[in-house]
Amino acid sequence: MTLLRIQTLMSNEISKRIFITRPPEPPSEFLFNDPTNSIFIGTSKIFKVPFTWTFSNITNPHISVVGITGAGKSFFVKTFITRASYVWNTNAIIIDWAGEYISWVKQSGGKVIALSKGDYLNIMDLSGMKPLDRTKQIMNSLDILTDISTYPEQRRLTSEAIEQAYLNLGFPLASPPPPGKEPPTLKDVSKLLDEKLQEGTYEYPAELENAIYRLRQFSREGEDYFANKSTIDIGKLTTSGLVDLDLSSLPDERFRAMAALFILQTLKEKMRLESWSSSAGLKTLVVLDEAWKVASDERSDAVTIIREGRKYSFGLIVASQNPTDVNEAIFSNVGTTFMLRIRFEKFMNYLQGSLNFSDFIRNEISKLGVGQAAIDMAFNTGVRFPNIFLVDKIVGELPLDTYSLFISDILSEKELSDPEIKKEYSLDKMSINSRLIELGFGSEVITKLLSYMNEKGRTLDIRDFIKTAMSYGVNKDTLISFMRSIGISDSIILKIMSYIVV
Repeated sequence: MTLLRIQTLMSNEISKRIFITRPPEPPSEFLFNDPTNSIFIGTSKIFKVPFTWTFSNITNPHISVVGITGAGKSFFVKTFITRASYVWNTNAIIIDWAGEYISWVKQSGGKVIALSKGDYLNIMDLSGMKPLDRTKQIMNSLDILTDISTYPEQRRLTSEAIEQAYLNLGFPLASPPPPGKEPPTLKDVSKLLDEKLQEGTYEYPAELENAIYRLRQFSREGEDYFANKSTIDIGKLTTSGLVDLDLSSLPDERFRAMAALFILQTLKEKMRLESWSSSAGLKTLVVLDEAWKVASDERSDAVTIIREGRKYSFGLIVASQNPTDVNEAIFSNVGTTFMLRIRFEKFMNYLQGSLNFSDFIRNEISKLGVGQAAIDMAFNTGVRFPNIFLVDKIVGELPLDTYSLFISDILSEKELSDPEIKKEYSLDKMSINSRLIELGFGSEVITKLLSYMNEKGRTLDIRDFIKTAMSYGVNKDTLISFMRSIGISDSIILKIMSYIVV
């Protein structure tokens, strides 16, 4: 009898435990939201609940997206932007590091602005700020992008010259800018430093010369993208629909990062001045894709915006194929993280350490296919349930006529971590067609190639593309010329061709 009572008690206890223990998935009421105020993403893996994303039940509207090339990262970003436009009439500004979004934005009726083709950003523009505050922001950017922070005297000289340039044009340092006045440029700052050097009275001329040299990196003729009067009003872009700021033709990572930092700083100040309200929907989305110099530094305004963003109807999407390029402060503060296919153990370790998910979820992430994702959400509730779950497949908008060739699967871990090596090459149908014609591809071969790429979802490993073209009779030299024409370096081409059996 006693044994029977013990068995009954144990059975009851086990039943209770089963009842109160949920699988790793939030309750359906937190996944399926009002479709008029949310974006459909896909269905949950365990209970097949439709998951619709909204910022109303999470701590903030900011998003991080990680996944290797070909996992569906860019497709997700484009889908999210498109649906946000439908649901909330959201504007989107893409800070396009590699020119990946140009074709898609054009085909979507958006606007593309290329900084290296006659458009300029004067990083001394005030956008309603006090010159003293803007000076601090410029110096912060130089701290991130150069080694000036290790030379206190050069830093002081540069900061004082920036302040003096404002004063010389009648801008009080501690007051908002007078209306109608044009701000100075970096060229004015360089001139002041030059004059100080020519006077010959400064005690440490070498420090002054080095300060001048460092500043001239961003103001010399032909590379003065940030040292001329602005041709772009960043503030107006927040209400301009879909905008692609193409940074791909800028000389190097420092210039791209300078542009990105200035844009984020300006948008942050606009948010503060206009007091955007989170109750008004999602007014503007800014996309930072592969912007490692900006996303990896905790001093960047990407981190500041994410920390302050809950007060504004402003969303930031930070996307990267290398999670270690994204500062932990971003992962710990964004409202949502989308994890697609992850390739290396060290990347998985970094994500697990940053987001603190279980080994079960880690194992599931390692098995993800294209378009599948694990999603971590910071729900705005005190109820205890799992905040990370799996989605069977991100259901995206139909892709436009853009074809992508990726090389990530042939790269070493070191090469994948190198921001200077492009991992994917995207071309719209017209561009790829014209390139193939110029290189002597026959019309029949072009039709076959494009048809094959359509069958593969318009995204193809470069080796598959080369092998298929060769099977249609295209010779090796012509294919090498094609790869060079889209910007693939000779060292990478050699690596690609080493996989091809001729």
